[in-house]
Amino acid sequence: MGGEKPWHEDETFWKETLPILFPESRIQEGEKEAEQVLDLAGIHPGAAVLDLCCGVGRHSLALARRGLRVTGVDRTQIYLDRAATAAKRENLSLELVCEDMRRFRREEGFDAVLNLFTSFGYFEDPEDDQRVADNIYASLWPGGVLVMQLMSKEVLARTFRPRDWYEQDGLLVLEERKVKQSWSWIESRWTLISAGRRVDLDLSHRLYSASELATLLRDRGFTQVVPYGDLDASPYDEKAKRLVVVARKE
Repeated sequence: MGGEKPWHEDETFWKETLPILFPESRIQEGEKEAEQVLDLAGIHPGAAVLDLCCGVGRHSLALARRGLRVTGVDRTQIYLDRAATAAKRENLSLELVCEDMRRFRREEGFDAVLNLFTSFGYFEDPEDDQRVADNIYASLWPGGVLVMQLMSKEVLARTFRPRDWYEQDGLLVLEERKVKQSWSWIESRWTLISAGRRVDLDLSHRLYSASELATLLRDRGFTQVVPYGDLDASPYDEKAKRLVVVARKE
């Protein structure tokens, strides 16, 4: 690799994929998802919430509208700038921090931590995932709750397609996927074509089963680790759409 940055530290990746990751329809979904998270975790207005890997702030903004004290953390400044503009436009109070999740920690600073939209497992070294979980645990008050949402090993195995393509707002997106390391890692290539312009982007991340993620969280100190099949609290079974884990700190 010759000293190249990993994909998740490359600002070009996040800039090029912004219209794919955050179309207006997904921004609007943030409202419903925020309500689901509040119900699922029993979070009430006035609570201090950390939205870890907040992106353009679709959940952070929705939670701030509902009277929560929200801190959004992301390492991509252009995403935080968008969130800040939206918050200013609506006169919402929203703290935004540009930082890597491996480093951000605020001792007993939050009643709840959210990590949504498969924003965990980006790092080649599994100890980095453990470090993130340690930071989350330390950042919660006793009695605090973590809500994670990601594409799990089981769900991916049921729905896996090695190649896919779709068109979105005039942008043609081609995706190629390879599962590696005994189903613990996935590598993808996204090819974006628009108005004669082509961009190739590589990304990869660790794959967790529900049991593996629960074990990781329990090893970091969490209790009452409960898996669900989506943010609507559906069971984590053969029909699950995503892996959602709710974990508590005693």
